[in-house]
Amino acid sequence: MKNMEKIQLGHNGPYVSRLGLGCMRMSSIWGGSTPDETESIATINQALDEGINFLNTGDFYGAGHNEMLIGRAIKNRRDDAFISVKFGAIFHNGHWLGLDLRPLSIKNFINYSLTRLGVETIDLYQPSRMDGSVPVEDIIGTVADLVKEGKVRYIGVSEITADQLRQANSVHPISALEIGYSLADRQIEKDLLPAAKELGIGVVAFANTAEGLLTGDLKAPLPENDYRNAFTRFKGENLIHNLEKVEVLKQLAGDKNCTPTQLAIAWVKEQGEHIMPLVSMSRRTRLPENLAAMDITFTPDEINTLNTTFAPGAITGDTYLQRS
Repeated sequence: MKNMEKIQLGHNGPYVSRLGLGCMRMSSIWGGSTPDETESIATINQALDEGINFLNTGDFYGAGHNEMLIGRAIKNRRDDAFISVKFGAIFHNGHWLGLDLRPLSIKNFINYSLTRLGVETIDLYQPSRMDGSVPVEDIIGTVADLVKEGKVRYIGVSEITADQLRQANSVHPISALEIGYSLADRQIEKDLLPAAKELGIGVVAFANTAEGLLTGDLKAPLPENDYRNAFTRFKGENLIHNLEKVEVLKQLAGDKNCTPTQLAIAWVKEQGEHIMPLVSMSRRTRLPENLAAMDITFTPDEINTLNTTFAPGAITGDTYLQRS
């Protein structure tokens, strides 16, 4: 296994790779086909070989398929992997039904996850979201009991507010906050990121390319069957406006002899030593580009150009990351 820069999750938390591997795309989430399992397992193993030890999944990814896949991949190298699992989301026939965050359910979910993964302990366990249906104290308190039982090592949270983060951390030390963050989605900079930094909580940042907007590959209009048509960001004049902003990213990428995707990942990495870009992959061919992004640095002028072009509010239209 190669050495990679490490990030500490929480004041007294574990050190993990600065780049994380999101495994979601290795399973069918919305009823689509399942990617090639052999290639997915090979991707996980090559990522581990390259020093990426943070593997992110959810017990609802592919109705448990994702956990079983990871379990097969790490069967003979458990110590090489740090496994992060989200729980609580309920799907049926590929449709989102809501959340189940009741303590009784959490105690049930954990045992299924441990079995599917083939492990005795999950390294980081976290509610996938909090909707007010169950008090924060009850959710985190239940996971804290699982820590005492030895079934969980560290507690994380995902897609929550600054107030919820403070509440959760008051019940038990929170090691990591998983949240969407990119040049196109900077709303968390106002309250949530400062709260995480103040509390000493690591940030696991997903959606670095904003659902592909920042890859430089999109053209307007999107195909009719593209799932992104559900979000106003990718419709009509909004998409045309947003792609004009992306042209600046493409120009800078050309000047630096890299891809827009690499710049988008590198920008997230540069926002703080406590921030980990979480990149979803299901093919080994994606690894070299994403790994190289971690070596990209910026001049002050380049950062100023990006921060000005993609200032909060510069990208118009909503996505699933904007929720009340």
